[in-house]
Amino acid sequence: MIGGERFGDQLTRIIAIANQKGGVGKTTTAVNLGAAIAERNAAVLIVDMDPQGNASSGLGVVNRDHINTVYDVLVRGLTVSRAVLAPNGHSKLHLLPSNRDLVGAEVELVGVRDRETILRDALAPIAAEVEYIIIDCPPSLGLLTINTLAAADSVLIPIQCEYYALEGLSQLLGTIKLVQRNLNPHLTLEGVLLTMYDRRLSLARQVAAEAKRFFGNAVFRTVIPRNVSLAEAPGFGQPVSRYNRSSPGARRYAALAGEVMSASVSPATTGAMPG
Repeated sequence: MIGGERFGDQLTRIIAIANQKGGVGKTTTAVNLGAAIAERNAAVLIVDMDPQGNASSGLGVVNRDHINTVYDVLVRGLTVSRAVLAPNGHSKLHLLPSNRDLVGAEVELVGVRDRETILRDALAPIAAEVEYIIIDCPPSLGLLTINTLAAADSVLIPIQCEYYALEGLSQLLGTIKLVQRNLNPHLTLEGVLLTMYDRRLSLARQVAAEAKRFFGNAVFRTVIPRNVSLAEAPGFGQPVSRYNRSSPGARRYAALAGEVMSASVSPATTGAMPG
């Protein structure tokens, strides 16, 4: 297991951002949480495990057809250090990018021995070089997500404050428990993050209340609002903290970074899955 490798006096923490539903804020959270942690002077690696590569483009890496990516790491055995980039010239923030080649990775890895732990093994040599590894999962529960959960110390689940917000979460929680039993017994729940929140809407307040009833103290105190800057920043290849530091989105992700970094186990973390 990678988690628990030392970086100075701290533990390297590997956090998977997962929810099989699309459009819930996974990539927005991976990019902006990672950037906010890096701005607190911690070394961060963002791993883009989504074939759409939105975390990569959101950090300004747009021409990915001729560079090394996470596909080369998983399928071709390339070392992570040969594929990592430093987007936007940020000395503390690094990226293992993705591109459309990753679409075929699950098929190509079907016959590979220990295929569920390839990412964990690949990250092991560089784990001690960073304090946080944030992994953006694809919107599915296939082999790429299984690899991510096998490598992670904890799972952060974004939930959008809209209709059907909790629909399908039982499947995700079931997959997490399956990984705990068979691949990674140390995997815990980092927390549940409410996203796209609009306090003016009764629906948003209802979803927040329902999430808190189900997940209890595992729901982060920080809530991510609907925010124009959060929507615009990826188009400029920047995290929101660089695009518009004074925006509500930037301030909320800075607050979330504070929650995540506040202890070796976040105060929002229960360490166990509901149900």
